Amino acid sequence: MALDGERGEQEEEKKKKKKKKKRKKKKEEEAGAKKSSSPFAATMGENDAALRAGGRGLSDPWADSMGVRPRTTERHITVHRRLVLAFAVSIVALLAVTMLAVLLSLRFDECGASLPPGADGGPAGFPARGGNESLPGSARRNHHAGGDSSQPGAGGEANPETPSARPPSEEAREPWQPWTELRLSGHLKPLHYNLMLTAFMENFTFSGEVNVEIACRNATRYVVLHASRVAVEKVQVAEDRVAGAVPVAGFFLYPPTQVLVVVLNRTLDAQRNYNLKIIYNALIENELLGFFRSSYVLHGERRFLGVTQFSPTHARKAFPCFDEPIYKATFKISIKHQATYLSLSNMPVETSVFEEDGWVTDHFSQTPLMSTYYLAWAICNFTYRETTTKTGVVVRLYARPDAIRRGSGDYALHITKRLIEFYEDYFKVPYSLPKLDLLAVPKHPYAAMENWGLSIFVEQRILLDPSVSSISYLLDVTMVIVHEICHQWFGDLVTPVWWEDVWLKEGFAHYFEFVGTDYLYPGWNMGAALIRMLANFMGHSVFQRGLQDYLTIHKYGNAARNDLWNTLSEALKRNGKYVNIQEVMDQWTLQMGYPVITILGNTTAEHRIIITQQHFIYDISAKTKAHEPQNHSYLWQIPLTIVVGNRSHVSSEAIIWVSNKSEHHRITSLDKGSWLLGNINQTGYFRVNYDLRNWRLLIDQLIRNHEVLSVSNRAGLIDDAFSLARAGYLPQNIPLEIIRYLSEEKDFLPWHAASRALYPLDKLLDRMEKYNVFNEYILKQVATTYIKLGWPKSNFNGSLVQAAYQHEELRREVIMLACSFGNKHCHQQASTLISDWISSNRNRIPLNVRDIVYCTGVSLLDEDVWEFIWMKFHSTTAVSEKKILLEALTCSDDRNLLNRLLNLSLNSEVVLDQDAIDVIIHVARNPHGRDLAWKFFRDKWKILNTRYGEALFLNSKLISGVTEFLNTEGELKELRNFMKSYDGVAAASFSRAVETVEANVRWKMLYQDELFQWLGKARRH
Repeated sequence: MALDGERGEQEEEKKKKKKKKKRKKKKEEEAGAKKSSSPFAATMGENDAALRAGGRGLSDPWADSMGVRPRTTERHITVHRRLVLAFAVSIVALLAVTMLAVLLSLRFDECGASLPPGADGGPAGFPARGGNESLPGSARRNHHAGGDSSQPGAGGEANPETPSARPPSEEAREPWQPWTELRLSGHLKPLHYNLMLTAFMENFTFSGEVNVEIACRNATRYVVLHASRVAVEKVQVAEDRVAGAVPVAGFFLYPPTQVLVVVLNRTLDAQRNYNLKIIYNALIENELLGFFRSSYVLHGERRFLGVTQFSPTHARKAFPCFDEPIYKATFKISIKHQATYLSLSNMPVETSVFEEDGWVTDHFSQTPLMSTYYLAWAICNFTYRETTTKTGVVVRLYARPDAIRRGSGDYALHITKRLIEFYEDYFKVPYSLPKLDLLAVPKHPYAAMENWGLSIFVEQRILLDPSVSSISYLLDVTMVIVHEICHQWFGDLVTPVWWEDVWLKEGFAHYFEFVGTDYLYPGWNMGAALIRMLANFMGHSVFQRGLQDYLTIHKYGNAARNDLWNTLSEALKRNGKYVNIQEVMDQWTLQMGYPVITILGNTTAEHRIIITQQHFIYDISAKTKAHEPQNHSYLWQIPLTIVVGNRSHVSSEAIIWVSNKSEHHRITSLDKGSWLLGNINQTGYFRVNYDLRNWRLLIDQLIRNHEVLSVSNRAGLIDDAFSLARAGYLPQNIPLEIIRYLSEEKDFLPWHAASRALYPLDKLLDRMEKYNVFNEYILKQVATTYIKLGWPKSNFNGSLVQAAYQHEELRREVIMLACSFGNKHCHQQASTLISDWISSNRNRIPLNVRDIVYCTGVSLLDEDVWEFIWMKFHSTTAVSEKKILLEALTCSDDRNLLNRLLNLSLNSEVVLDQDAIDVIIHVARNPHGRDLAWKFFRDKWKILNTRYGEALFLNSKLISGVTEFLNTEGELKELRNFMKSYDGVAAASFSRAVETVEANVRWKMLYQDELFQWLGKARRH
């Protein structure tokens, strides 16, 4: 065979090279004199060999695996110098070599077809993922290279227009190699993409052709753009019809930076436009990123769909592109698919072309200027319902046919219409597209993704069945939708320049979660947020006008933080206020974390206080580490609002700008019997601590007449006190003394703050011998209100949210605390309700407490109840019910059942991929299963990391959730040892996990005795 002959030549070649080592430097200098300025000109001999091997340019390690070492240019030059006696003889020799190359290329093509999987330099594992035999049409061609971006020139056939290349050899490399840079060079800018896809849903592959109009800003011989896991078959570059094609020397994929490099035979001229055409194919992955597949069961039949998730850097897995936010372009998408499916994208379908063989091609309208990570498409056989806004925007919700038939998407459709109208009025900028589709999918790495015109939600965060969904579930769904619709302006219309400014969109979407929810349900209180603090000190009307200007100026473009700060400063200036917003806000956005303000009464002078600021951190020892002086240099400009009060009166609000480490201020209304309260209604993004005397006065005020303080202030005091004590700024008894007043509290927010603060403290203590002392204290604080409120009598008469929804949420919060901490009546009631369900097969459990009852019943009753809940989990089709049934299974005290559930969670046919993470985390939160989940996580790490590794959010969530409540020296040692064996992309998440567990261990060492001593004294009184 030609391959065997070539191997023999290689052995001989190696022997010759040894003899020529002493002359190598001289030969390289001689060869170098004949090289062109391109490193690829020096390696065209290598490229010729690559073409003879079937058009695959292989990097050195892959070439070694084949046993074929392409002849180097230096060798050819040396041989020619010996043979050339005259100019005519050199021409004859060159012709002879050319003829030989042609003959060899034919022989290599014949041989290449018989290579086993992997022998061609491509990974042997790829055919097992898709296989050449299963690839239809164009997706079948040369699929031996697969979707593996580790192979240069993957999938390229020997093609006269687009020969494949490989990265230059060490000897030939130039100083500038744009493909090795983490960011694209900026020499080229995409203007428009014409993307044509053909999806083969029967074997989960697709083929694509992308034509990119690019503007050349700086002359270059390289076209470098992102591509990963795509098999590139052909690349062409052209200037225009008159100038014609630009010759392509070769192309290769460079995995370290996930780019495709196209090497040209001539330089592209600056200030001219070119067209780049790439033909490729790839898999519709069984993952959660790029273009991936999902499935659901309808009438006993499993149906599949394909959907995209491109944020932050995964568009490159679906088509070669300039995959950075700054490279905005327009897109024209066409999708060919079987007629049994429908396709969706960012824009409406312009035309559909039906073919006789049962295929249809949907051509979508052209998009506005947009970034690649907001592009989206889906191929499914869903149905939809629609509505239209006052300004004519068509809103559709697509979901499984059975979910649409039940009306599970009606609530989301209704509030989306209202929210678009609200945002259009608030921002004074119309929604920019003719339609907005909401797509509910069974599997997705995030709660939702705000793709422009095609927002994709995991089913649990958008589908809501009125017959089984609780108020708390409805509010969760509401806030997710409010968040995502806001992104249609902050993110889609105006996009951050780079990921360091991603908070520009996420911060505003978080802020509007509360603004938008308050619009839908007036009276819903806002949480603390940096943007809220900014709006508060600017004044909400000025802030709103500033946002309107910002969106108008930067629409369809990119913006950085300074663009926002400058626009807001101008808005203030027009209102007669001169504040440098950038100077203030840079300290909040560029420094890590947030501050804690401490207000101390001056014991030497009346009416004077001392205000200090420092970096708030939970790691107690870090505050005193001598080798971390940077923590002491942190400084913020803080708008501290304060009031002074006593048992019957509260002063008007004042503001103090704190900009130094320590400041003295005079407060005329402050006397010995008065307390001082900072950060009124939690509008600032910081915590406030006081001297113990002031804490005592505030506690006394809460007990005597808590309504002197607003609901938000009461909730804020509870939240601050627990957090400050957890971090060691405050004695452990102070937060526990504060919650003594809760027996008189009638509002939801303070109870919610207490419940949320008690949860992590409970997890720190739940495996300790003295845990019952803590348990009894909490039950004592809850008992009075639990008896007052009782249990809900029935469901909500068809109305999910009544005027008294906060009262129902309060009742739910108190019942949850009572059952969690072991109130006997609560346990009895939960057991009775679940037993009635089992015996009657009729679920009469009130909607708003179903999750509490399911969990409590599973933990108290026998294995039969667990099996009953498992059966109901499989049989229900309501996503909200499915979610709480699955979580209830993690509440068992039976370690065998918990182990069984952990192992079942890895079966994607039983538990969806994103739900498996929740199963593992919830088992870790169960004191009977914490060590089981931790061991399972370590034993199955390779499987879990393979499944979630690239979805960094999911991987980070899993690592944090499994480790956040580990708190023994032994567990810390296990975590450190486990971390030593891993240095992948999740290393940062593991480092944070170690810091968390270290803080847990230190808290136990320093403060658990103090806490239990106080609880012991409180128990005796």
